[in-house]
This record gives sequence, structure tokens and C-alpha cells, in this order.
Amino acid sequence: MIASQLLAYFFTELKDDQIKKIDKYLYSMRFSDETLLDITKRFRMELVDGLGRDTNATAALKMLPTFVRSIPDGSEKGDFIALDLGGSNFRILRVKVSHEKKQTVEMESQIYDTPEDIIHGTGTELFDHVAECLGDFMEKHSIKDKKLPVGFTFSFPCQQTKLDEGYLVTWTKRFKASGVEGVDVVKLLNKAIKKRGDYEADIMAVVNDTVGTMMTCGFDDHRCEVGIIIGTGTNACYMEELRHIDLVEGDEGRMCVNTEWGAFGDDGRLEDIRTEFDRELDRGSLNPGRQLFEKMVSGMYMGELVRLILVKMAREGMLFEGRITPELLTKGKIETKHVSAIEKSKEGLTRTKEILTRLGVEPSSEDCTAVQHVCAIVSFRSANLVASTLAGILMRLRENKGVSRLRTTVGIDGSLYKMHPHYARRLHKTVRRLVPDCDVRFLLSESGSGKGAAMVTAVAYRLAEQSRQIAEILSEFRLTTEQLLEVKKRMRTEIQNGLSKTTHDSAAVKMLPTFVRRTPDGTEYGDFLALDLGGTNFRVLMVKIRSGKRKSVEMHNKIYAIPLEVMQGTGEELFDHIVHCISDFLDYMGMKSARLPLGFTFSFPCRQTDLDAGILVTWTKGFKATDCEGEDVVGLLREAIKRREEFDLDVVALVNDTVGTMMTCAYEEPTCEVGLIAGTGSNACYMEEMRNIEMLEDNEGQMCVNMEWGAFGDNGCLDDFRTEYDRLVDDLSLNPGKQRYEKMCSGMYLGEIVRNILIDMTKKGFLFRGQISETLKTQGIFETKFLSQIESDRLALLQVRSILQHLGLNSTCDDSIIVKEVCEAVSQRAAQLCGAGMAAVVDKIRENRGLDHLNITVGVDGTLYKLHPHFSLIMHQTVKELAPQCDVNFLLSEDGSGKGAALITAVGCRLRQELNNK
Repeated sequence: MIASQLLAYFFTELKDDQIKKIDKYLYSMRFSDETLLDITKRFRMELVDGLGRDTNATAALKMLPTFVRSIPDGSEKGDFIALDLGGSNFRILRVKVSHEKKQTVEMESQIYDTPEDIIHGTGTELFDHVAECLGDFMEKHSIKDKKLPVGFTFSFPCQQTKLDEGYLVTWTKRFKASGVEGVDVVKLLNKAIKKRGDYEADIMAVVNDTVGTMMTCGFDDHRCEVGIIIGTGTNACYMEELRHIDLVEGDEGRMCVNTEWGAFGDDGRLEDIRTEFDRELDRGSLNPGRQLFEKMVSGMYMGELVRLILVKMAREGMLFEGRITPELLTKGKIETKHVSAIEKSKEGLTRTKEILTRLGVEPSSEDCTAVQHVCAIVSFRSANLVASTLAGILMRLRENKGVSRLRTTVGIDGSLYKMHPHYARRLHKTVRRLVPDCDVRFLLSESGSGKGAAMVTAVAYRLAEQSRQIAEILSEFRLTTEQLLEVKKRMRTEIQNGLSKTTHDSAAVKMLPTFVRRTPDGTEYGDFLALDLGGTNFRVLMVKIRSGKRKSVEMHNKIYAIPLEVMQGTGEELFDHIVHCISDFLDYMGMKSARLPLGFTFSFPCRQTDLDAGILVTWTKGFKATDCEGEDVVGLLREAIKRREEFDLDVVALVNDTVGTMMTCAYEEPTCEVGLIAGTGSNACYMEEMRNIEMLEDNEGQMCVNMEWGAFGDNGCLDDFRTEYDRLVDDLSLNPGKQRYEKMCSGMYLGEIVRNILIDMTKKGFLFRGQISETLKTQGIFETKFLSQIESDRLALLQVRSILQHLGLNSTCDDSIIVKEVCEAVSQRAAQLCGAGMAAVVDKIRENRGLDHLNITVGVDGTLYKLHPHFSLIMHQTVKELAPQCDVNFLLSEDGSGKGAALITAVGCRLRQELNNK
């Protein structure tokens, strides 16, 4: 017993000693995590070079764009053909993707032989052969009469500029068909099919086998965004942000990039980690100096690397008692399948002995242990190197997404990964060690790259169909110049109807006189109080205007909230609340004893009967206070001040915010005679000739007219421009049938239009995987500020996704692109409609004055105009295009509703003084 234990101990010691010797001998093949992370760093630098326009030509990693822009989202369906050409066997599949209860895939496939003479013949012969096999397959499946979409897995390096073309860069894997390199393989195949004339095929996509692997796995796991092949060769692809791919136009969304990582190190970046065995293997290969990374890790070379190591060790007397046989010296005698067999846990040593015996070396048990350990070092190095490059891709994905922890899936295929007993486990372990902040699922591709080609085609088919339907939905928002000229013409008609006595009562655009007869002339002077009521906040301002050489406007203000119950309560409650706020402000300023002149900015439609008197026509913007419509709002304010019995004020002017905007700008720029609000609401005013305002008797001079253009279209004159989404927003609003133009172009409603389009698109399965969240069903959730943020040129899609996630919408990259497109269409139409209205106004002023050419300034205010990244520019362009005889300058107003109210009051006081002096 003791003797046997001693013997066992002796052999264990011997075995350990042998292993230590080999570890020392092959020390340069064993990497610390520090070295692996350094390789990761080098790989990431190569990756960036490959993506850059200026560095791609000299980069070892070619980072080829594949034009695959999306992974399967689960909504694909249809009948597809997949061709898989990449070796001596050529496979054709018919893939049916259906949606009964859940997405299912049925596949029928057939393998056709690709004879040696065709592989080495002409390109015409090769593609005639492919077309013949496809014809045979379609005949057998009785589908020759159908023009099915075809996906073509072509497992050779290709340069692509779109999904359905691929220019062969170079043949690999023993293929040498002439006349194909540098030519589009899709064209060659289409030509061969056309020549036959007995069937048609719609080749929608040409894909690399690595991409096929990612797409196959992406069908089962929507998180899959990396594909890897570790077999005879090795390669990887992943979904890169389009903004980083300099070789492709555009920066919206993502695209799958074929890294062609087998060439990593071809520029000398890996020289310090290549061993003498790697160099010897490379020298004896068909392509010396190329695919150096692949030669260190892939199945095609692993057995040969082991053979070269064993030969050297035998020569140095470390193995086989120094015996070297002709078999051991013969290239290719040790294959990767032998390495896999040798490394098996249980029968590994037995298999080692069998394999070595066939090589004629008569191995001892120590030799078998040593050879097994050599194989382990070589295959472990391969797994470690692949882990280091994959870590580089995972780090990049994590940074691209801006997340602290990445959760993703890697689709993987290849004989080495699948057949080697320990490879997969070693790879997974090292990856998790190198990127601890990534949760990676490795998913084995079960059905190869053929199904992947069908999936790429299915996705392309889905995206093309989806794109067509989205374009159809949004086409109603894309207005032509002819349509915009028609809107301008109708606005002119409505302006005329509002000004004419006979049609005023029935007119939609009311053209209300404001009794503001002059713009400021610079002599205004004094202290004025201004009130500003136009939304959920109410402001009280003290405005000190000084004239002379150093004219100035100094303002103090305080903001007060108006609770919803007050907005929608009684009129008395609303005006008592307003007076309570004024009282607080006067206390704050210490000016309760002075009887100050006051301008009241009241941003709701009013029919003014004088500068200080106006009847509220209708509430807008969510206000519903009772007993106000049809009443003089200045009277209601004066009564509330009386009820308070604390102070007295001289209410000089009732001011609309649009008029206030015009007056503020006119104080700075005398040519300003138009005011525009493009914010929560939308309205315009301008200086009209008194002779044209038929509602008033006076024919002398000018008066500012408050157009109340938000109601343009309330008589149905814009019905042919309104979409189903406009109708939906109108029906669900607080004032159905009213303010229709405003509902198409103002900030209060744009987000709601977008939300309704998104719901419709989600129902149709274009967005959010067809799942309508509770958030999306919530009215008003999609605020217009989100449109401004989403459309910002500086904002990457990643940030668009985070905005959508903040709204509870779990979006993909593709969703973000569509949402952005919807926002752009809705806000562009809003800006164009606003521009068409403004073109009508400036042309009217030009014609009033009998001018061939008009120079005029428009004072503008409103959050939509100020904060939206493109609204102002689109509106300016529209005005320029539709009113070419007018040079229109747009001047941004500073506080039209506060400063403007004070200026109108000051002008009113000045005119009153002038009248009294006569």
C-alpha cells in the first residue's frame, strides 16, 4: 500500500515537473490579464483607425460597413430564400417566418456540391452554377412562380455601399474564380439568373457569415449585437453607432460593422507577442504577413502550431527521446480536431497516445502528458486572445451607450468553439474577468449563417415596408410650395373677411382693433405697472422708462402661480386672486400709496372697444373661469381692485401679448410693425391702415390689429390640410373645433400630435415592439420641449433614447430614429404653416402701401421660436420663398408681455397728454 502511494506520488511529481518545464518553455504563449488588457487597448486603437476616413486606408482592421442597420425585433414575417456560399458546399434554405401566437421559423434546406473546377474556374461558371442550384431548389419546392426575397451569405471580404451589393475584395478559403475580385457579386448572380429566364429572385441583402451568425442569434435574443466566428477562420462584427463610421454618410442610428479582425496585427502591432512558432507558421502559409491574428487563434492553424512546437521540443530532446519522424515533419499532419481530442478530460491521454503513435514517435506517458499540456497552452492562448479583442468590442459598446454596466448578447459560431472541450468555458471566463462591468450572454448559433442571411433579408424587408408606410403617414405633414402658397392665399382671404364689416361677424380670423395707434418714438418716460396673464403663471412688473440720450428700461417683477381650480373656477375668484398678487407685489416694492398707470397684458381673444376696454371673446390655453366671456375684463379688474379697498391704479391699456411683442421691438427698431408669438400659443398683429378696418369709423392713420390667427381654419377652410392626428388632438382638446391653425403650429399641441402619431405607429408594429405603454396613452405626456431636445443637432440617438426612457418608453435605436423623424415632420410643418401666415401679412402691408418692395421687421417672442433648434430657420425660409418682394427681418423680443405692456401704457399716456394739451 505504502509502495503504491509512493509510486503515485513519484509520478505526480514527475508530471508536475514536466508541466513546469513546458510552462517555462512556452512562457511567451501564456499571458497575464495585464498583457491581455494591453492587447485590448491596441485592438481598440486599430478599431478607431479602421472607422476613420483618413486612417482606414492604412488600418489593419478594415471595419467594413455591412449596411445591416437593425437586428430582428420579433415582428419579422414572410417567406425567404437564403443562399450560403463559403466553402466547398453550397447551401440553399427556404425560411418561413410566421406569427401565429408567437414568432416561429420553419426551414427547409438542401446542400449542393461546388466542384473543384468551378471553384478555380471563371466567375461566370461559378455564378451560373449558383443560379442553376437555386433553380433546382425552387423547382423542387414549387416556388418558381414566386419572386421571393433572397439573402446571400457570401463569406468572403466584400466592400459594400448598400445592403444589396458587395464588391469582392479578395478570394479566401481556396476559391480562385477569375473575374470576380473587384466586381459586385449581386450583379453577377442577377445576370446569371436573368440569363436562365425561368424564374425571378429579389436579392435584397448580401451578408458575411459573421453577420449571419449575429442575425441568427438576434432572432432568438433581441439583445444580440455582436457576432463572432471561431472556426477554421475567425472574425467578429458588432453594431456600431453610425456617427462613428466615417465611410458611410449620415449619423442617425447604428450599422453592423464587419471588423475582419483576422488581420489584427498585420501592421506590426502584435510583434512583441508573436512567437518563433507563429513566425515559422506564417512563413510557410499561402499568405505570409497577412491575417496574423487569425494565424494565432483559428482552427485552420492551431494543429500546425502544435506540430511546430513538438518538432522543436523533440529536436531539443524534451520529447520522444529526441526522435523525429517524417510524419511529424509533414505539414498538416496534426489538425485542430486532434488538439480537441487530446485535450478531452477523460480519454484525452489515450487519444494523445493514438495520435502520436500514428505519427510514429512511440510516446511515453510523460510525452503524452507533455503534448496534452502543449495543446492546452496553444488553445488557451487562442481563447485568451479572442477574449481580449472581444473585450475591446464590449468596452466600445458600453461607451457608445453611455452606460456604467452593459448587458448584451454575443452570437457565436465555428467548429473550434463548438468542438473543443474547454474552449468556450475558457473564453467566457477570461471575457468576464477582463470586462467585469459587462454582463455577457454567449449564444450558440444553431442554424449557421444561412438562417442569418434570411434574417437580414427579413429585417431589410420589414424596414423597407415599414419605411414606405412611415413615409406615407408623414407625407401629409410634408407640404409642397404649391400647398403653402394655397395656405397663404386662404389666410389673405380670411384677413379680408375679418376686416370687412359685412363678413366680420362670420369670419374665423377676427382682426380685432387694439386701439394702439402708434409705436414708441423714444420720448416715453415714467414708472408703470404691468400685469401679464397668459398662462399658468401670472407676473406683476414695475417698469421704469427713461428717455433722452441714455434712454433705458429698468424692470422688477415677481411671478405668481395660478392654481388649476382658480383657472377653471369663477371669474370673481380669478380676478380676486390677480388683485391679491398685485397687493403682494406693491408691498414688496413699497409703492402701495402711489396711483400708478397700469398696462394689462391679457393674452386671450378680446374685442376691444377702446385702449382700456375689451370684451373677452373666448377663453383659450386651458382657462375656463365662468362669467368672463362677453364681459369687459378691465371692468372685472377694476371691480376686484375696489373690492380689495387697499390701493388704486390707473388702468390705461389692455394689451395683447402679441402687440406687446411688436411694441418692445419697435422701441429698439422703428421699422418693426408686425408682432408674432410662436410659443405655447400662436398669434400675430400688425399695423393696418385705418381705412381698411371697416369696423371703425375713423379713416386716418394706422392701428395695430390683433389678428387672433389661431382661429384660422375654424370655418373649415384648412380641412384639406388637417390630418387624422390633427382631428384627434382637436377632438380631445378643451375647445374642440376652435383654434385649429394654432393646434397645427403652436407649442401647446405639437407634442400631442407627435404622441398620437407614435400611438398609431406602435399599433402598426413600427415602434416599441408594438407595445403601447401606459405612458404613451397619457394625454400631454409628450411635451413640446421634448421635440426641441430630440431634434437638437448636437443630440446623439443615445440621448434621444434616454429622453424616451424618461417618458417610460423602452426604445431601441431604430425606435429613436423613427421618433426623431416624426418630431421633425411635425415641427417642420408647424414652422412652414406659421411662415405661410406671416408671408400673407407682410404681402398685405406691401400692397397697402403700393410698394414693389417692402423692408419690414417682425418682432417675435415665444418658446417654440426661441428654443426649438430649427423652427425659426424653417419659418424664415418659408416667408422668403412665399413673399419674395418683401425683405423681412426678424427681431427677438425681450419680454413683450411685460416691457411691451408698459410701453403701450407709456405711449397711451403720451397720446392722452397730447390730446389734453390741444
